[in-house]
Amino acid sequence: MTAIAGVDVGSTYTKAVVPAVDGRILGFAQRRTGFRLEEAAAETLAEACARAGEGAGALDYVVATGSGRFQVPCRDAQVTDLTAHARGARALFAGTRTVLDVGGQTVKASRLDERGRVVAFRLNDKCAAGTGAFLEKTARYLGFATEEIGPLAATSHTPVSISGVCAVFAESEVINHVSNGAAPADILCGAIASLVDRSVQLLRRLRVEPDCTVVGGVLRYEAMARLLRDRLGGTVHVPQGELAQLTGALGAAVLGLQRWQRARGEA
Repeated sequence: MTAIAGVDVGSTYTKAVVPAVDGRILGFAQRRTGFRLEEAAAETLAEACARAGEGAGALDYVVATGSGRFQVPCRDAQVTDLTAHARGARALFAGTRTVLDVGGQTVKASRLDERGRVVAFRLNDKCAAGTGAFLEKTARYLGFATEEIGPLAATSHTPVSISGVCAVFAESEVINHVSNGAAPADILCGAIASLVDRSVQLLRRLRVEPDCTVVGGVLRYEAMARLLRDRLGGTVHVPQGELAQLTGALGAAVLGLQRWQRARGEA
């Protein structure tokens, strides 16, 4: 049986997906990347393979993506985050022409052609205030774990305003809100709204074309998806559950499957 895998070694999380020949996901896994990138990739691949009923050592083809893609020794190929997320988004929503990836350290927006190839992109990697890392740092300051961000933000009644374009200034605003007695839920929801604002600005510089698919771990938070849909209008796709964070690994796996099939004359 052919065993293909895609692994996305991101700055915060490492994700792996093992697909079936028809594109269904047989197994997946994700874990914190840490500072040992090779180890994170190997362990995540092994877990995804175990869930798929395969052995990591029996993989026929592995495609790596993410900032740490060159640290995956078992890779047969590597692709950029933009390419992987484009393929993953198209695999989930065939009509996708714009992709927004809200990551832990960067936010990327890309526009695709009719074949799903990236033809234009914009990156916001200058400051942590516009990334998922800022949300996690805010939650830790308030005394909450990352897993509590979504449920807590969902209870917000009056989100506060966080307008700082710099992480340092935005953090100062959070401290001021705490000092003024703002509820943690309102502060976290305000931080999410701030992230949405920066994401929408990035998309507008790119010139959004429908359909738009938004991905990344932050999309696990219902408030993020809801606010993005409200701001963008039109058709905005959000992968369900963990798929929002697995889209890059899925795209790498889809590319791996296609390359493997072409090499064997099956496609």
